[in-house]
Amino acid sequence: MQRIYEPQDVMEGELLLGMLASEGIAAYLTGQHLAGAAGDLPALSLLGLMVDDDQAHSARELIAAYNAASPLPGDEPDNIQGTLLC
Repeated sequence: MQRIYEPQDVMEGELLLGMLASEGIAAYLTGQHLAGAAGDLPALSLLGLMVDDDQAHSARELIAAYNAASPLPGDEPDNIQGTLLC
């Protein structure tokens, strides 16, 4: 197992777990129970995504593509330019 990424918070970690699972990569989020003790403070490297050694390269590439992505132009409402509403 390799630690391939440190999510900013549990929500990002869970999102990435789902993304990796949809691509057939089994991943585990470590430290999510420890992060709750810190409240809303930064996780301070408590969180980590772990994958098997043979899937580490593919998982890193997927996460890099996720981090490099940006919203498509024209996805925002006409009355709120430049703001992405989720």
